[in-house]
Amino acid sequence: MPYEIRLLGEWPDATLPEETADTYAGNALLKARAAASLTGCVVLADDSGLEVDALGGAPGLRSARYGGPGLDDAGRVRLLLDALRAVPAAERTARFRCVIALIEPDGRERLVEGTVEGCIAEAPRGKGGFGYDPVFFYPPLGRTLAELTEEEKARVSHRAHAVAAARRLLGAIK
Repeated sequence: MPYEIRLLGEWPDATLPEETADTYAGNALLKARAAASLTGCVVLADDSGLEVDALGGAPGLRSARYGGPGLDDAGRVRLLLDALRAVPAAERTARFRCVIALIEPDGRERLVEGTVEGCIAEAPRGKGGFGYDPVFFYPPLGRTLAELTEEEKARVSHRAHAVAAARRLLGAIK
């Protein structure tokens, strides 16, 4: 693609707003608008989370903050598994969702989304990835996301699907 990728940290004093929206799209747009205002460039920003059906879609938007401040990834995984302790395997369906906001210099805003369906394993497995990857079981490959190679995860993840859709949008920008 005919773009130079730059990180927001390359702009002095760049900061992102707090994620206060009540949707992934809203949070992605908050971040993208702030970055677009600062840079004047085509901007991509995302928000994502884990949605567990047996928990009514939780942790969802609050995936990175699930359980409150002070919990690390392992602590959030333990909390999730505790919440699902009595839930049968067949009812532990879940998905990762990622929404990417794309803003063009003329102010045009577009959204794309990617998901990956799976279920929550009984216990963490694998050393790769981060966050909930060790307990997110991906049935088509028979492993958790933390057990996949980087290449496999880059093909099947929610972010991979969202980025592929964003790439199509980027290709259409004149």
